Amino acid sequence: MMKVLFTTILAILTLLPLNLQAQCEVENTAFQAGEKVRYDLYFDWGIIWKKVGYASFTTEKAIYNGQSVYDIRLMAIGSKEADLLFKLRDSLQVYVSERLEPLYYKKAAEEGSHYSVDQAWYSRENGVSKVHQLRTRPGVADFTPTESDTEDSRCIYDMLSIIARARNFSAEHFTEGHKTTLPLATGRKVEDETLICLGNSTIKAKDGKKYACKGFSLYAFDKEGEKKEILRFYITDDANRLPVRIDFYLKIGSAKAYLKEVSGNAHPLSSRK
Repeated sequence: MMKVLFTTILAILTLLPLNLQAQCEVENTAFQAGEKVRYDLYFDWGIIWKKVGYASFTTEKAIYNGQSVYDIRLMAIGSKEADLLFKLRDSLQVYVSERLEPLYYKKAAEEGSHYSVDQAWYSRENGVSKVHQLRTRPGVADFTPTESDTEDSRCIYDMLSIIARARNFSAEHFTEGHKTTLPLATGRKVEDETLICLGNSTIKAKDGKKYACKGFSLYAFDKEGEKKEILRFYITDDANRLPVRIDFYLKIGSAKAYLKEVSGNAHPLSSRK
Protein backbone atom coordinates (compact mmCIF):
# COMPACT_ATOMS: atom_id res chain seq x y z
CA MET A 1 0.00 0.00 0.00
CA MET A 2 2.59 2.39 0.91
CA LYS A 3 4.80 2.13 -1.99
CA VAL A 4 3.36 5.57 -2.04
CA LEU A 5 4.84 8.78 -0.78
CA PHE A 6 5.59 7.73 -0.64
CA THR A 7 8.36 7.38 -5.28
CA THR A 8 9.23 8.01 -8.99
CA ILE A 9 11.01 10.28 -11.49
CA LEU A 10 9.58 13.77 -11.19
CA ALA A 11 9.64 16.99 -13.18
CA ILE A 12 10.25 19.83 -10.75
CA LEU A 13 7.22 22.11 -10.90
CA THR A 14 8.29 24.70 -8.37
CA LEU A 15 11.18 25.74 -6.16
CA LEU A 16 11.23 24.63 -2.57
CA PRO A 17 10.32 27.28 -0.04
CA LEU A 18 13.44 28.48 1.77
CA ASN A 19 12.53 26.93 5.11
CA LEU A 20 12.29 23.45 3.56
CA GLN A 21 15.34 23.89 1.41
CA ALA A 22 17.70 25.24 4.05
CA GLN A 23 16.89 23.27 7.17
CA CYS A 24 15.41 20.06 8.50
CA GLU A 25 14.60 21.19 12.01
CA VAL A 26 11.33 23.01 12.70
CA GLU A 27 9.24 23.61 15.80
CA ASN A 28 6.48 21.07 16.34
CA THR A 29 3.25 22.71 17.46
CA ALA A 30 0.71 20.27 15.99
CA PHE A 31 1.01 17.01 17.91
CA GLN A 32 2.34 15.45 21.08
CA ALA A 33 3.40 12.07 22.40
CA GLY A 34 0.39 9.97 23.33
CA GLU A 35 -1.67 10.90 20.29
CA LYS A 36 -3.54 7.85 18.98
CA VAL A 37 -5.75 7.80 15.91
CA ARG A 38 -7.71 4.82 14.62
CA TYR A 39 -9.13 4.55 11.13
CA ASP A 40 -11.58 2.29 9.36
CA LEU A 41 -9.96 0.92 6.21
CA TYR A 42 -11.86 0.56 2.94
CA PHE A 43 -10.73 -0.99 -0.35
CA ASP A 44 -11.93 -0.10 -3.83
CA TRP A 45 -11.35 -2.73 -6.52
CA GLY A 46 -13.67 -1.22 -9.09
CA ILE A 47 -16.75 -3.35 -8.51
CA ILE A 48 -15.92 -3.91 -4.83
CA TRP A 49 -16.01 -1.10 -2.25
CA LYS A 50 -16.22 -2.15 1.37
CA LYS A 51 -14.69 -1.98 4.81
CA VAL A 52 -11.91 -4.52 5.01
CA GLY A 53 -9.83 -3.69 8.06
CA TYR A 54 -8.38 -0.89 10.07
CA ALA A 55 -5.42 1.47 10.24
CA SER A 56 -3.79 3.25 13.14
CA PHE A 57 -1.56 6.32 13.44
CA THR A 58 0.27 6.74 16.75
CA THR A 59 2.91 9.01 18.22
CA GLU A 60 4.98 8.18 21.28
CA LYS A 61 8.26 9.31 22.81
CA ALA A 62 11.32 7.05 22.54
CA ILE A 63 15.10 7.13 22.82
CA TYR A 64 17.10 6.71 19.61
CA ASN A 65 20.91 6.86 19.65
CA GLY A 66 20.77 8.49 23.06
CA GLN A 67 18.38 11.31 22.17
CA SER A 68 14.69 11.88 22.86
CA VAL A 69 12.65 11.40 19.69
CA TYR A 70 9.11 10.96 18.42
CA ASP A 71 8.27 7.39 17.42
CA ILE A 72 5.53 7.71 14.77
CA ARG A 73 3.83 4.61 13.39
CA LEU A 74 1.25 3.92 10.72
CA MET A 75 -0.24 0.45 10.40
CA ALA A 76 -2.79 -0.88 7.93
CA ILE A 77 -4.22 -4.37 8.44
CA GLY A 78 -6.78 -6.06 6.22
CA SER A 79 -9.35 -8.48 7.61
CA LYS A 80 -9.22 -12.24 7.04
CA GLU A 81 -12.12 -11.84 4.64
CA ALA A 82 -10.13 -9.32 2.62
CA ASP A 83 -7.13 -11.68 2.58
CA LEU A 84 -9.06 -13.87 0.14
CA LEU A 85 -8.79 -11.10 -2.44
CA PHE A 86 -5.67 -9.18 -1.44
CA LYS A 87 -3.62 -9.65 1.70
CA LEU A 88 -2.51 -6.42 3.33
CA ARG A 89 -0.21 -6.06 6.33
CA ASP A 90 1.68 -2.78 6.16
CA SER A 91 3.67 -1.34 9.05
CA LEU A 92 5.57 1.95 8.87
CA GLN A 93 7.70 3.51 11.57
CA VAL A 94 9.83 6.64 11.71
CA TYR A 95 11.96 8.26 14.38
CA VAL A 96 12.11 12.03 14.09
CA SER A 97 13.84 14.44 16.43
CA GLU A 98 11.79 16.69 18.69
CA ARG A 99 12.23 19.28 15.93
CA LEU A 100 11.01 16.81 13.29
CA GLU A 101 14.33 15.95 11.65
CA PRO A 102 14.10 12.41 10.14
CA LEU A 103 16.49 9.95 11.78
CA TYR A 104 15.35 6.41 10.94
CA TYR A 105 12.56 4.93 8.81
CA LYS A 106 11.27 1.39 8.33
CA LYS A 107 8.48 0.03 6.16
CA ALA A 108 7.47 -3.64 6.27
CA ALA A 109 4.93 -4.23 3.51
CA GLU A 110 3.04 -7.43 2.85
CA GLU A 111 0.77 -6.86 -0.13
CA GLY A 112 -0.63 -9.92 -1.83
CA SER A 113 2.22 -12.41 -2.17
CA HIS A 114 4.89 -9.70 -2.01
CA TYR A 115 6.75 -8.98 1.24
CA SER A 116 9.55 -6.47 1.51
CA VAL A 117 11.31 -4.43 4.18
CA ASP A 118 12.74 -0.97 3.51
CA GLN A 119 14.98 0.88 5.95
CA ALA A 120 16.55 4.33 5.86
CA TRP A 121 19.14 5.91 8.17
CA TYR A 122 19.42 9.70 8.05
CA SER A 123 22.12 12.13 9.07
CA ARG A 124 22.91 15.77 8.40
CA GLU A 125 26.37 17.30 8.35
CA ASN A 126 27.43 20.83 7.39
CA GLY A 127 24.06 21.57 5.83
CA VAL A 128 24.00 18.36 3.76
CA SER A 129 21.36 15.64 4.30
CA LYS A 130 22.54 12.06 3.92
CA VAL A 131 20.50 8.85 3.81
CA HIS A 132 21.57 5.22 3.61
CA GLN A 133 18.82 2.91 2.37
CA LEU A 134 18.45 -0.86 2.45
CA ARG A 135 15.75 -3.02 0.85
CA THR A 136 15.40 -6.72 1.75
CA ARG A 137 12.85 -9.44 1.04
CA PRO A 138 12.92 -11.84 4.00
CA GLY A 139 12.16 -15.39 2.97
CA VAL A 140 13.14 -14.87 -0.67
CA ALA A 141 16.39 -16.79 -1.08
CA ASP A 142 17.32 -15.46 -4.52
CA PHE A 143 16.72 -11.78 -3.70
CA THR A 144 19.86 -9.69 -3.39
CA PRO A 145 19.45 -6.84 -0.88
CA THR A 146 19.81 -3.41 -2.47
CA GLU A 147 21.59 -0.51 -0.81
CA SER A 148 22.11 3.12 -1.74
CA ASP A 149 23.61 6.31 -0.33
CA THR A 150 22.34 9.75 -1.26
CA GLU A 151 23.25 13.32 -0.33
CA ASP A 152 21.15 16.44 -0.85
CA SER A 153 21.30 20.05 0.29
CA ARG A 154 17.59 19.80 1.07
CA CYS A 155 16.09 17.76 3.88
CA ILE A 156 15.24 14.23 2.74
CA TYR A 157 11.93 12.73 3.93
CA ASP A 158 9.97 9.52 3.61
CA MET A 159 6.25 8.88 3.34
CA LEU A 160 5.73 9.03 7.09
CA SER A 161 8.01 11.84 8.19
CA ILE A 162 6.54 14.10 5.49
CA ILE A 163 3.09 13.81 7.11
CA ALA A 164 4.59 14.97 10.41
CA ARG A 165 6.30 17.81 8.56
CA ALA A 166 3.15 18.79 6.66
CA ARG A 167 1.24 19.02 9.93
CA ASN A 168 3.62 21.85 10.84
CA PHE A 169 3.69 23.74 7.55
CA SER A 170 3.45 27.51 7.74
CA ALA A 171 0.31 29.28 6.51
CA GLU A 172 1.69 29.76 2.98
CA HIS A 173 1.61 26.00 2.34
CA PHE A 174 -2.13 25.81 2.98
CA THR A 175 -3.06 27.97 0.01
CA GLU A 176 -4.83 26.02 -2.71
CA GLY A 177 -2.44 25.14 -5.52
CA HIS A 178 0.73 25.68 -3.48
CA LYS A 179 3.34 23.14 -4.61
CA THR A 180 6.40 21.91 -2.80
CA THR A 181 8.93 19.62 -4.46
CA LEU A 182 11.06 17.58 -2.10
CA PRO A 183 13.25 14.48 -2.08
CA LEU A 184 11.75 11.30 -0.61
CA ALA A 185 13.44 8.03 0.27
CA THR A 186 11.64 5.18 -1.51
CA GLY A 187 13.56 2.20 -0.15
CA ARG A 188 15.93 1.93 -3.09
CA LYS A 189 16.80 5.54 -3.92
CA VAL A 190 15.79 9.13 -3.35
CA GLU A 191 13.37 10.66 -5.83
CA ASP A 192 11.84 14.09 -6.12
CA GLU A 193 8.10 14.17 -5.56
CA THR A 194 5.62 17.02 -5.41
CA LEU A 195 3.19 17.81 -2.64
CA ILE A 196 0.34 20.10 -3.67
CA CYS A 197 -2.28 21.71 -1.46
CA LEU A 198 -5.79 20.90 -2.70
CA GLY A 199 -7.43 23.60 -0.63
CA ASN A 200 -10.43 23.38 1.68
CA SER A 201 -12.61 20.29 2.03
CA THR A 202 -15.24 19.02 4.44
CA ILE A 203 -14.57 15.38 5.28
CA LYS A 204 -17.08 13.12 6.99
CA ALA A 205 -15.24 10.73 9.29
CA LYS A 206 -16.37 7.39 10.66
CA ASP A 207 -16.92 8.86 14.13
CA GLY A 208 -20.09 10.43 12.74
CA LYS A 209 -18.59 13.93 12.64
CA LYS A 210 -17.59 16.27 9.84
CA TYR A 211 -14.28 18.12 9.83
CA ALA A 212 -13.07 21.23 8.04
CA CYS A 213 -9.83 20.09 6.39
CA LYS A 214 -6.99 21.01 4.10
CA GLY A 215 -6.22 18.43 1.44
CA PHE A 216 -2.80 17.45 0.06
CA SER A 217 -1.81 15.27 -2.87
CA LEU A 218 1.61 13.68 -3.30
CA TYR A 219 2.48 12.78 -6.87
CA ALA A 220 5.33 12.00 -9.21
CA PHE A 221 5.84 11.30 -12.90
CA ASP A 222 6.36 7.90 -14.48
CA LYS A 223 8.97 7.09 -17.13
CA GLU A 224 6.60 8.27 -19.84
CA GLY A 225 6.17 11.62 -18.13
CA GLU A 226 2.63 10.90 -17.00
CA LYS A 227 1.54 12.39 -13.69
CA LYS A 228 0.87 9.71 -11.07
CA GLU A 229 -0.81 10.36 -7.74
CA ILE A 230 0.78 8.37 -4.95
CA LEU A 231 -0.96 9.52 -1.81
CA ARG A 232 -3.70 11.93 -0.78
CA PHE A 233 -4.43 13.02 2.77
CA TYR A 234 -6.69 15.49 4.54
CA ILE A 235 -5.69 17.19 7.78
CA THR A 236 -7.91 19.17 10.11
CA ASP A 237 -7.98 22.92 9.62
CA ASP A 238 -7.12 23.57 13.26
CA ALA A 239 -3.99 23.56 15.38
CA ASN A 240 -3.78 19.73 15.40
CA ARG A 241 -3.48 19.29 11.63
CA LEU A 242 -4.76 15.79 12.32
CA PRO A 243 -5.03 13.32 9.40
CA VAL A 244 -8.77 12.62 9.03
CA ARG A 245 -8.60 10.68 5.78
CA ILE A 246 -5.69 9.05 3.97
CA ASP A 247 -6.02 7.66 0.44
CA PHE A 248 -3.53 5.07 -0.78
CA TYR A 249 -3.12 3.96 -4.39
CA LEU A 250 -2.32 0.27 -4.68
CA LYS A 251 -1.16 -1.99 -7.48
CA ILE A 252 -4.77 -3.16 -7.64
CA GLY A 253 -7.36 -0.50 -6.85
CA SER A 254 -7.07 1.88 -3.93
CA ALA A 255 -7.61 2.09 -0.18
CA LYS A 256 -9.01 4.81 2.03
CA ALA A 257 -8.57 5.22 5.77
CA TYR A 258 -11.25 7.28 7.55
CA LEU A 259 -10.84 8.60 11.07
CA LYS A 260 -12.77 6.49 13.58
CA GLU A 261 -11.52 7.77 16.92
CA VAL A 262 -8.78 9.95 18.34
CA SER A 263 -7.25 10.51 21.75
CA GLY A 264 -4.26 12.38 23.11
CA ASN A 265 -4.53 15.24 20.63
CA ALA A 266 -2.55 18.33 21.58
CA HIS A 267 -5.31 20.88 20.90
CA PRO A 268 -9.14 21.02 20.85
CA LEU A 269 -10.63 19.74 17.59
CA SER A 270 -12.12 23.10 16.65
CA SER A 271 -12.48 21.96 13.04
CA ARG A 272 -15.15 19.45 14.06
CA LYS A 273 -18.60 20.47 12.80
